[in-house]
Amino acid sequence: MAIDKRIDSAKLPQHVAVIMDGNGRWAKQRGRLRTFGHNNGVKAVRDTVECAAEMGIKYLTLYAFSTENWNRPKFEINALMTLLVKTINKETKTLTDNDIKLNAIGNLDSLPSSCLKELNEAIEKTKGNTRMTLTLALSYSSKWEITEAVKAIAKNVKSGDLNVEEIDESTVDKHLCTLNIPDPELLIRTSGEHRISNFLLWQIAYAELFFTDKLWPDFERVDFEEAIIDYQGRERRFGKISEQVSA
Repeated sequence: MAIDKRIDSAKLPQHVAVIMDGNGRWAKQRGRLRTFGHNNGVKAVRDTVECAAEMGIKYLTLYAFSTENWNRPKFEINALMTLLVKTINKETKTLTDNDIKLNAIGNLDSLPSSCLKELNEAIEKTKGNTRMTLTLALSYSSKWEITEAVKAIAKNVKSGDLNVEEIDESTVDKHLCTLNIPDPELLIRTSGEHRISNFLLWQIAYAELFFTDKLWPDFERVDFEEAIIDYQGRERRFGKISEQVSA
């Protein structure tokens, strides 16, 4: 499909992150179980990935499962993990055909062995792809990530490999899950909620935020395009004033 002509390909964000929210409410509105919403959310994932790749965006990160989601009912967690395995298995060839590299961040060792196996196999099969990097945040939370980074830095100080005076922002960057991935310039959240929900808190310090009332299963290519158009209409000052930016 053709990309919206209003989008300036020279001003695309390099990295877009998405909080995919609203599957449960979408299912509830239809009198169905929450798992029905999760299953129908797969199409929105596919549409978003395809649109981002066709548009020329280099990095797309999707918040698929948080550490807090482990507190949900067991049957829903099991259904989500089964869906994850099924989807990864089904979509790996499509990712390769479209030159998309799969990546994952989070406490991946906490995933069921079947999920981790499928995930690692897909990552291995797509590692040579270069068009776009698709990152799934699984069993992820920013507080967990930052805590793990602090532990690793503390160990390096204790061992004498790092001086406290040498610690700066780049030191933290190097100990996060997103090493070698640029910070997102745009964060999209669906479902009308205006929260970050423990997602990439360090990395989105200067990201533009876009909130839509659309529930995730209803999120379409046109909605992703509208988010990009909105982003391109903003002035990103990074602490400067407008005159400095324009100059």
